[in-house]
Amino acid sequence: MKPILTLIFLNLMISSALAQNVSLQQTDSLKHQLSIATKDTTQVLILSELCEAYRSSKPDSALLYGQQALIRARQINFSRGEVYALLGISVVQRELGNLPAALAMALKALKIAEDKHYNYEEINSLVRAANVYFASKDLPKALSYFKQAEKKLETIPGDFRWCVVKLLIGDTYEQMNQLDSALFYEQQVFQEKYLLKTKGLRENIFRVFGNIYVKRGNNRLALDYYQKGIQAALREKNYRDASTIYTNVASLYKKMNQTDSAIYYAMQGLAYGQKLSYKNRVMAAGNLLAELYEPKDAKEALRYYRIANAAKDSLYSTGKMQALQAMTFDEQERQREIEAAKIAYQNKVRQYALLTGLAVFLIIALILYRNNLHKQKAYSLLQKQKQETDAQKAKTEKTLEELKAAQFQLIQSEKMASLGELTAGIAHEIQNPLNFVNNFSEVNKELIIEMKNELRSGNLEDAISIADNVEENELKISHHGQRADAIVKGMLQHSRVSTGKKEPTDINALADEYLRLSYHGLRAKDNSFNANFKTDFDESIGIIEVVPQDIGRVLLNLYNNAFYAVNEKKKAASPPSKGGIEYEPTVTVTTSFNPPSGDKGAGISISVKDNGSGIPQKVLDKIFQPFFTTKPTGQGTGLGLSLSYDIVKAHGGELKVETNEGEGAEFIIQLPGT
Repeated sequence: MKPILTLIFLNLMISSALAQNVSLQQTDSLKHQLSIATKDTTQVLILSELCEAYRSSKPDSALLYGQQALIRARQINFSRGEVYALLGISVVQRELGNLPAALAMALKALKIAEDKHYNYEEINSLVRAANVYFASKDLPKALSYFKQAEKKLETIPGDFRWCVVKLLIGDTYEQMNQLDSALFYEQQVFQEKYLLKTKGLRENIFRVFGNIYVKRGNNRLALDYYQKGIQAALREKNYRDASTIYTNVASLYKKMNQTDSAIYYAMQGLAYGQKLSYKNRVMAAGNLLAELYEPKDAKEALRYYRIANAAKDSLYSTGKMQALQAMTFDEQERQREIEAAKIAYQNKVRQYALLTGLAVFLIIALILYRNNLHKQKAYSLLQKQKQETDAQKAKTEKTLEELKAAQFQLIQSEKMASLGELTAGIAHEIQNPLNFVNNFSEVNKELIIEMKNELRSGNLEDAISIADNVEENELKISHHGQRADAIVKGMLQHSRVSTGKKEPTDINALADEYLRLSYHGLRAKDNSFNANFKTDFDESIGIIEVVPQDIGRVLLNLYNNAFYAVNEKKKAASPPSKGGIEYEPTVTVTTSFNPPSGDKGAGISISVKDNGSGIPQKVLDKIFQPFFTTKPTGQGTGLGLSLSYDIVKAHGGELKVETNEGEGAEFIIQLPGT
């Protein structure tokens, strides 16, 4: 028998007093063990467990067992047992509506646990005190105590206490309408690896999930969670939480205008609340029933209002609330005293540290004095070295400034070189709208002469028709004039020094504009050049914030490289044999939206793909290095990809390359979506 009692003792010592961790079905076994227990400490712990076991179904019995445990613990000076008894009585008093008594018990337990350095019992006491503040609607105070308990449990995630504290923090956040935080905490607890440990908590987890989804407007999912909570509570004979969830379901049905269902569930909540004499449950269900009966039966509504008000007076009478406030003030004073003691201890530690430091300083001073002559010599040598170092530093800084100036000149040269390559393309692009402007202007001259003749002849209808044609042509002239203006502005934007300021930019339009300029520029430069280009733009991208002249420079560089690659492959390709397929140089530009994934936010991708010869693996790691180029001498500076890489990185993005030697290469720009 002795080993069994020892096992019970150890189990009780490590079990949590945070929630009903002993099912009602185990009470008979506990009573039997109590009847045969010989050790007083074991009897105290078993009585405390019986108090916890009966709290949700028979509060009077729970209170009796808790008081017996407290008396025995004090008689034998069993501090840990006294803490368990106080915590058991605290929770029953809270449920019965005696909040000042509940807080007094929890704070007494907390003081004993702190004085005796009972870590787990201190956590339990913090939670029980927090629960009283939660019941009195002082949610910030409750959250403060819960957070203290959470901090002490950081080293043991998954422990039953850890699960309870997470659940209660989530419940508090839900009451404060911070739904994202509430859902985050509840989901931490309700994981498959913790399911066995949360068996006694599931009804409450389901209840909080239901409350969250009611506030989010998902009534179907909320009802599903509520029903699961009711089933779990009734299965464990946990009438306390069953009463709460029944009332929550009734409130939801009232919101959905299903009055009969609301009345049924509210009556269930009231019945279980009255069965246990839990005033807060009676008040909630009574108020709801009064509201439901008010439009249809004034007599019944009055009866339920009286039931609810009686429970409210019992819970929140002026005397009780004043006592609770006084107790809260005393606890705040105690916390200040604890903080003052901590500060005094820290000051003492600092004094000892200062004295120790002073002694060390004196020892070091003696050593330094003894070696002072050697130090003087070393100091002179050091001064000389410092002068040499300063001179070298000045020379290095000057060299660095010269390098920066040279780098700037190289960037400007690269930019102007690309602008030069654009010139022919720009001329070609401007020529088209100018041709339209000239042609429609000539047509309008003829139409105006014709319209004058019709007016002289009195043919107003024909004159109006001609005027409509003139107006339509004027719109076309305006459109093509604006097109030419946009091309010139784009050229000027490309040529000016970048301010580094991001602007709202249509990426699809920017990509298309530079693609056409690049193509026509190369066509004008080399009459034999010819290639296909395709675009596949994602219209959902919209407008994003970039530095347009910088991103345009990147696109122009990638386009020129792609066209160069396909043109070189075409020059090297042998004529197709009879019936063979002729090589078609093609550059494909694609844009796409990248949805958020993992820790990355939304973004966009721009792909420039060619079917040229690809990039050899042996040089793939070097292509983004400054001055590296695979082009013949005189045809490339080796700065294009290096500058492009730096520009994309400065935008918070990435520039990647994928290639298959002999099949082509694809450069991918990835940019953040904002």
